[in-house]
Amino acid sequence: MSYFIFLKDFENLPGSLYRIAENQPDLDSLNINKFDYKIIEDSQENFNNVKYGIKSVEKYINDTITYLDIQTIFANKEDLRLYINYTQTFIKNFIDFNQNHSQFNKWNDYYIQLKNTNLNNIVFPLNKSLEKHFNDSGKSSLSPLQLP
Repeated sequence: MSYFIFLKDFENLPGSLYRIAENQPDLDSLNINKFDYKIIEDSQENFNNVKYGIKSVEKYINDTITYLDIQTIFANKEDLRLYINYTQTFIKNFIDFNQNHSQFNKWNDYYIQLKNTNLNNIVFPLNKSLEKHFNDSGKSSLSPLQLP
Protein backbone atom coordinates (compact mmCIF):
# COMPACT_ATOMS: atom_id res chain seq x y z
CA MET A 1 0.00 0.00 0.00
CA SER A 2 1.18 3.53 -0.81
CA TYR A 3 0.70 6.60 1.33
CA PHE A 4 -0.25 10.19 0.67
CA ILE A 5 0.70 12.65 3.40
CA PHE A 6 -1.42 15.79 3.71
CA LEU A 7 -1.32 18.84 5.91
CA LYS A 8 -3.57 18.05 8.85
CA ASP A 9 -6.84 19.94 9.16
CA PHE A 10 -6.69 21.04 5.50
CA GLU A 11 -9.51 18.76 4.42
CA ASN A 12 -11.23 19.71 1.17
CA LEU A 13 -8.57 22.34 0.42
CA PRO A 14 -6.48 22.21 -2.75
CA GLY A 15 -2.71 22.22 -2.26
CA SER A 16 -2.67 20.24 0.98
CA LEU A 17 -0.51 17.35 -0.29
CA TYR A 18 2.84 17.35 1.50
CA ARG A 19 4.60 14.09 0.56
CA ILE A 20 4.05 10.63 -0.91
CA ALA A 21 5.53 7.32 0.25
CA GLU A 22 5.57 4.16 -1.82
CA ASN A 23 5.47 1.77 1.12
CA GLN A 24 5.64 1.54 4.91
CA PRO A 25 9.48 1.72 5.12
CA ASP A 26 9.45 4.89 2.99
CA LEU A 27 6.72 6.37 5.19
CA ASP A 28 8.72 5.50 8.30
CA SER A 29 11.82 7.19 6.89
CA LEU A 30 10.15 10.56 6.35
CA ASN A 31 11.44 13.32 8.58
CA ILE A 32 7.98 14.13 9.97
CA ASN A 33 5.92 13.75 13.10
CA LYS A 34 3.10 11.57 11.74
CA PHE A 35 0.61 12.98 14.25
CA ASP A 36 0.94 16.39 12.57
CA TYR A 37 -0.29 15.08 9.20
CA LYS A 38 -3.26 13.31 7.64
CA ILE A 39 -1.94 10.06 6.14
CA ILE A 40 -4.15 8.24 3.63
CA GLU A 41 -3.42 4.80 2.19
CA ASP A 42 -4.07 4.37 -1.52
CA SER A 43 -3.19 2.11 -4.42
CA GLN A 44 0.16 1.63 -6.11
CA GLU A 45 -1.50 2.73 -9.34
CA ASN A 46 -2.49 6.10 -7.88
CA PHE A 47 0.95 6.47 -6.32
CA ASN A 48 2.61 5.84 -9.71
CA ASN A 49 0.25 8.24 -11.46
CA VAL A 50 1.29 11.02 -9.07
CA LYS A 51 4.97 10.02 -9.03
CA TYR A 52 5.14 10.05 -12.84
CA GLY A 53 3.18 13.28 -13.26
CA ILE A 54 0.16 11.68 -14.92
CA LYS A 55 -2.19 12.88 -12.18
CA SER A 56 -1.98 15.46 -9.46
CA VAL A 57 -3.68 15.43 -6.09
CA GLU A 58 -6.34 18.08 -5.78
CA LYS A 59 -7.51 17.49 -2.19
CA TYR A 60 -8.74 14.96 0.32
CA ILE A 61 -12.08 14.52 2.03
CA ASN A 62 -12.09 12.09 4.96
CA ASP A 63 -9.98 9.23 3.55
CA THR A 64 -10.79 9.85 -0.12
CA ILE A 65 -8.32 11.59 -2.41
CA THR A 66 -9.44 13.56 -5.46
CA TYR A 67 -7.07 13.35 -8.43
CA LEU A 68 -6.82 15.50 -11.54
CA ASP A 69 -5.42 14.42 -14.89
CA ILE A 70 -2.48 16.56 -15.94
CA GLN A 71 -0.37 16.95 -19.04
CA THR A 72 3.29 17.72 -18.43
CA ILE A 73 5.07 19.39 -21.32
CA PHE A 74 8.64 20.63 -21.39
CA ALA A 75 8.73 22.76 -24.53
CA ASN A 76 12.50 22.99 -24.70
CA LYS A 77 15.80 22.22 -22.97
CA GLU A 78 15.66 25.35 -20.85
CA ASP A 79 12.27 24.42 -19.37
CA LEU A 80 13.58 20.98 -18.41
CA ARG A 81 16.87 22.41 -17.14
CA LEU A 82 14.95 24.74 -14.82
CA TYR A 83 12.92 21.83 -13.47
CA ILE A 84 16.06 19.74 -12.92
CA ASN A 85 17.78 22.64 -11.13
CA TYR A 86 14.73 23.19 -8.95
CA THR A 87 14.58 19.50 -8.03
CA GLN A 88 18.33 19.33 -7.37
CA THR A 89 18.07 22.21 -4.91
CA PHE A 90 15.72 20.22 -2.66
CA ILE A 91 17.71 17.01 -2.98
CA LYS A 92 21.00 18.81 -2.26
CA ASN A 93 19.53 20.28 0.89
CA PHE A 94 18.49 16.81 2.03
CA ILE A 95 21.81 15.09 1.24
CA ASP A 96 23.88 17.90 2.77
CA PHE A 97 22.14 17.58 6.13
CA ASN A 98 21.15 13.90 6.28
CA GLN A 99 24.25 11.87 5.53
CA ASN A 100 23.25 9.23 8.08
CA HIS A 101 19.68 8.90 6.81
CA SER A 102 18.61 5.44 5.59
CA GLN A 103 17.71 6.90 2.17
CA PHE A 104 20.83 9.02 1.73
CA ASN A 105 22.41 6.80 -0.94
CA LYS A 106 19.21 6.56 -2.97
CA TRP A 107 18.82 10.33 -3.09
CA ASN A 108 22.51 11.02 -3.59
CA ASP A 109 22.52 8.64 -6.56
CA TYR A 110 19.43 10.34 -7.97
CA TYR A 111 21.05 13.76 -7.51
CA ILE A 112 24.05 12.55 -9.53
CA GLN A 113 21.72 11.11 -12.19
CA LEU A 114 19.99 14.48 -12.51
CA LYS A 115 23.32 16.28 -12.66
CA ASN A 116 24.53 13.99 -15.44
CA THR A 117 21.34 14.09 -17.51
CA ASN A 118 22.27 15.00 -21.08
CA LEU A 119 19.49 17.21 -22.37
CA ASN A 120 20.85 16.89 -25.91
CA ASN A 121 19.65 13.26 -25.91
CA ILE A 122 16.03 14.24 -25.23
CA VAL A 123 13.59 15.08 -28.01
CA PHE A 124 11.60 18.27 -27.38
CA PRO A 125 8.90 19.00 -26.76
CA LEU A 126 8.94 16.36 -24.03
CA ASN A 127 5.28 15.51 -23.48
CA LYS A 128 5.73 13.77 -20.12
CA SER A 129 7.34 14.37 -16.78
CA LEU A 130 11.04 13.86 -16.26
CA GLU A 131 10.17 11.10 -13.80
CA LYS A 132 8.12 9.29 -16.46
CA HIS A 133 10.89 9.83 -19.01
CA PHE A 134 13.44 8.27 -16.65
CA ASN A 135 11.14 5.34 -15.92
CA ASP A 136 10.48 4.77 -19.62
CA SER A 137 14.26 4.83 -20.20
CA GLY A 138 14.90 2.20 -17.51
CA LYS A 139 16.53 4.69 -15.14
CA SER A 140 15.87 5.37 -11.51
CA SER A 141 12.90 7.67 -11.06
CA LEU A 142 11.94 9.57 -7.95
CA SER A 143 9.44 12.34 -7.39
CA PRO A 144 10.41 15.35 -5.27
CA LEU A 145 7.27 14.47 -3.28
CA GLN A 146 9.07 11.33 -2.05
CA LEU A 147 11.95 13.27 -0.52
CA PRO A 148 12.29 12.57 3.21
